[in-house]
Amino acid sequence: MNNYELGKVTGVRILVTGSAGFIGSHIVTVLREAGHEVTGLDCFLPAAHRQPLPAAEGTQAGDVRDAQAVRQALRSVDAVCHQAAMVGMGVSLADAPEYASHNDLGTAVLLAEMAAAGIGKLVLASSMVVYGEGAYECPADGPQRPLPRLGEDLRAGRFEPRCPLCHGELSPSFVAEDAPIEPRSLYAASKAAQEHYAAAWARATGSTAIALRYHNVYGPNMPRDTPYAGVAAIFRSALENGLPPQVFEDGGQRRDFIHVTDIARANLAALQSPGIPGSLTPYNIATGRPHTILDMATELASAMSGQRPQITGGFRGGDVRHVTASPAKARDELGFAAEIRFRQGMKDFATAPLRS
Repeated sequence: MNNYELGKVTGVRILVTGSAGFIGSHIVTVLREAGHEVTGLDCFLPAAHRQPLPAAEGTQAGDVRDAQAVRQALRSVDAVCHQAAMVGMGVSLADAPEYASHNDLGTAVLLAEMAAAGIGKLVLASSMVVYGEGAYECPADGPQRPLPRLGEDLRAGRFEPRCPLCHGELSPSFVAEDAPIEPRSLYAASKAAQEHYAAAWARATGSTAIALRYHNVYGPNMPRDTPYAGVAAIFRSALENGLPPQVFEDGGQRRDFIHVTDIARANLAALQSPGIPGSLTPYNIATGRPHTILDMATELASAMSGQRPQITGGFRGGDVRHVTASPAKARDELGFAAEIRFRQGMKDFATAPLRS
């Protein structure tokens, strides 16, 4: 079955790696509702599954780093939706081998087995973190790429990136897919590596790879109370315990919060796209309507009738100030646009089930 046919018929057999995870489980649901046959592979990584979970229907317990498990999961498959990964910013540099193992090695094993099996369609879960800092404008010097923020500035409460030419504050703008890749955390480095492996695989085999650069994903079944949990789940856990959400820096960090249901729809759109054989095509998967971290904490606290957020002034090494991206390419080429608005999404998330 060629890539064009994949987008035109139902009943296509798709392997979803990480199928029992937060995002993967929603993708499985959307693909099955669209009439596709879905199988899954998941190693039930503790960072995503604190307690052992029964394998979801059609999910094989296995690790993408295990060539034999991958080979078995790929039997009779037409396309792969690769979600399996170790996620989050990381706790310390001691996490580096785990990120490299799960994300880099796991992707390499998967691609090698796909090449051997003659499977030529991949949709890869990438992330906006590959950009490092997003796009910026200097009033005096125009578009600029800021240097990494200095610890001395952060400790002094100077959070906005500076222009490398005049050293004035920069204003955030929307980053496009052709922006340079400049990862600034362990997780970001591993996601960039996944894209590079997928691009090399596509060139070598004439296959089609699509990288979906997710922005800040939230929604039902998000993992809670782990060092790698998303900020929305961390804030909600605090509110459930009668505590104010602890907001780093001054809360002015701009992000694009996108509901997991929209992420699943984007994966379906990518699988239905013919793509470009022999190359990897990246897409920003975002709403195009950014909000600050403080906006998100405030909206969630209001929805839960909880304490107002507390701005701590603290910061984490590797964090970036603003990352907001243009979703125009995904809209124009994939026909994808996010549907769930921020306020309604946060209201729903306040009572949605989370994963222990």
